[in-house]
Amino acid sequence: MTISVAMTVNGKSVSGKVEARTLLVQFLREHLGMTGTHVGCDTSQCGACVVHVDGQSVKSCTMLAVQAEGAQVMTIEGLAPSADKLHPMQEAFRDNHALQCGFCTPGMVMSAIDMVKRHNYELDEATVRRELEGNLCRCTGYHNIVKAILAAAPAMKSAGV
Repeated sequence: MTISVAMTVNGKSVSGKVEARTLLVQFLREHLGMTGTHVGCDTSQCGACVVHVDGQSVKSCTMLAVQAEGAQVMTIEGLAPSADKLHPMQEAFRDNHALQCGFCTPGMVMSAIDMVKRHNYELDEATVRRELEGNLCRCTGYHNIVKAILAAAPAMKSAGV
């Protein structure tokens, strides 16, 4: 049995027919071709699949596509304001060498943006490290990821994002 689902993804209205058990991450990747959202563990442990649903970070492997009916979904592909300009968090990850293989990066960036906003752009290293506990990185040791998030917070505030 298929169910119709409709939502706004990265500012564009999308719809499709899915099985009731289709996960949001599957809908994004397989139905919409948005492969920036990664599937890392299928058990909600790694955070590679984090997207924003109605402005809050969500592990999209733990949410059914039908649960996002009518929602505003933002993926890593929708962050940059233009092809020539990255989101301040993406810039900070680049500038602080906060990625190596890049597999965890989309989920890290999406989680970090939500973290910065929830803490009203005021973060310290201990808070960032605690908040990153739901995102796994096997390459970087987190040091540069933490630096990037701390650098991005004031840049995001200045940019009003």
